[in-house]
Amino acid sequence: MTIRQTGTMVFTVGEVFNEKPEELPDFIGKNGYFSSMYDFSETVFGQSQNGWHENLDITPDDYKRCVFDTQAKIADIGFISNIIENHDEPRGASRYIPEGDQSPTSKKCLATAYFLTKGLPWIYQGQEIGMENIKISSIDEVDDISSIDSYKVSLAAGVSPADALHMIEKYGRDNARTPFQWDDSENAGFTTGTPWLRVNPDYKWLNLKKQKDDPDSVFNYYKKLTALRKDERYKETVVYGELTPYCQKEHNLMAYFRKTDAQTLLILANFQNEERSVELPGRVSNVVLNNLADIDMTEKEVILRGYQAVVLEL
Repeated sequence: MTIRQTGTMVFTVGEVFNEKPEELPDFIGKNGYFSSMYDFSETVFGQSQNGWHENLDITPDDYKRCVFDTQAKIADIGFISNIIENHDEPRGASRYIPEGDQSPTSKKCLATAYFLTKGLPWIYQGQEIGMENIKISSIDEVDDISSIDSYKVSLAAGVSPADALHMIEKYGRDNARTPFQWDDSENAGFTTGTPWLRVNPDYKWLNLKKQKDDPDSVFNYYKKLTALRKDERYKETVVYGELTPYCQKEHNLMAYFRKTDAQTLLILANFQNEERSVELPGRVSNVVLNNLADIDMTEKEVILRGYQAVVLEL
C-alpha cells in the first residue's frame, strides 16, 4: 500500500489482486478502504503457475483489452491508478513494446496510451527516460531470489540455460531495480561506491543527462504529458472525462476518446512499425500532442507512421 500525507490529508493506494467486480466499491468507492488502487490486469496477464518459461508475452492487442476491460469495470466507482512498471515488475518499455521495437518513438507511444487513460498515472523511477531490461550472460549476475528460482524451474522443465536466462531478462523484477542512469560516467553517476545491482550497460547512451536538454527526448515527452493534465484548456477532459474506446477491433491500434460535455479528445497510438490509416470520426480542430515532428492528415483520415501517437481535439 502507498500512503501520501499532506497536512491532515491522507491519500492511500492499495495493491489489490483477484478482486471481484462487485467488490470494487469496497476498495475504491466513496466509502472504500483506499483512495485508489493499482491496475494490475496487464501485469499479471499471461502468467503461468508452472514457471516463467510458460508465460505468454503480452501483445499490444492484449494490453489494449486489459486496459479497456479495467476502464469498463471501474466506470464511475472511483479512480484507478495506472502503471506500466513498478519495483516488482520488469521495465514497461521492454514488456509492452514488442521485443526489438524499443525506441524513443515507441516509448513515447506507450507513454501516451497509458498516461491519458482515465485514472491516476504513475511514473516509476527510470520510466521517464525509457530505461529498459538488462541483459544477462550468467545466473551469477542475478541477485533476485525469485529469478534464481525461476531459472532452476526452467532448467528442470528442459529449457536451455540461454533461454532460462532470457526469461529472467523478460520477467525478472530486478530489471526495475538497477541503478538509475543519471549520466554516462562510472556507475551511471548513481554512486562512487559499488552499487548493490549491476548498472545496465546501456547507460552510456540512455541516461538523464543526455535527455534533459533534448526537446525530443522521452524525458521531455513525459513532461509534456504531465503538463497536459494541468493545462487549463484540457485538464477537465484529461482528468475527469469519460473514456470510450474507438476502433477497438483494429489490430495493433489503441484508440479512445476522452469526453466531457464541452470537449472531445481522440487519442491514437499505432503499436506497430508499419504505417496505418485511421478514419477520423469528426473534424479535427487542434493537434494537442504528437510524438513525431509532423502528421499526415486530411479531413477524413490520419496516416499514422510506425509507433506514432497523437492527441487530437475534435
